[in-house]
Amino acid sequence: MNSRARFTHMQDGQAEDWAIIARDFAAYAAELPARILAHLRLLDGDFGGFPVDRLTHSLQTASRAHRDDRDEEYVICALLHDIGDTLGSYNHPDIAAAILKPFVSAENHWMVEKHGIFQGYYFFHHLGMDRHLREQFKDHPQYQATIDFCAKYDAAAFDPDYESLPLSFFEPMLQRVFARPKNSIYLAAMDSTST
Repeated sequence: MNSRARFTHMQDGQAEDWAIIARDFAAYAAELPARILAHLRLLDGDFGGFPVDRLTHSLQTASRAHRDDRDEEYVICALLHDIGDTLGSYNHPDIAAAILKPFVSAENHWMVEKHGIFQGYYFFHHLGMDRHLREQFKDHPQYQATIDFCAKYDAAAFDPDYESLPLSFFEPMLQRVFARPKNSIYLAAMDSTST
């Protein structure tokens, strides 16, 4: 992994350069779950005024989904739904959705991407906003599923006394969900470099 591409502008790149980059990318991509876990840990101790810190909220949301027999992909979506809080203060659902998009179903991706608007039902009116913004999606097939995600798992996950499962419990699930993208323009390239 000490080889490097030789171009200074992408237009000058050759197949050999891209073979080096593809090889390094595979190793780097394999470490994605570890980087996600490290980023989740940044949420520890960050309360933002809430009754529990953001990591606890994420663990509660995922624990509730797991205990409700949701599949691993859904549970990992629950775990990561607010991972964007640190870098996307005004669009955290978009950050989480972008991370998850190559690895989850279109349905789960949409749920994570839109959960902020749906969660707003519980508090937007206290901030002078329209709590019914989610109604713009009332004809979408994932409308009720996203309401359910917020009601059962996300909105309920601020209880300091709730016994969440530890982050280590979710690590194997995260490894499995992020083992291989389901939806990515890079799938063909990944397949060609692994043979």
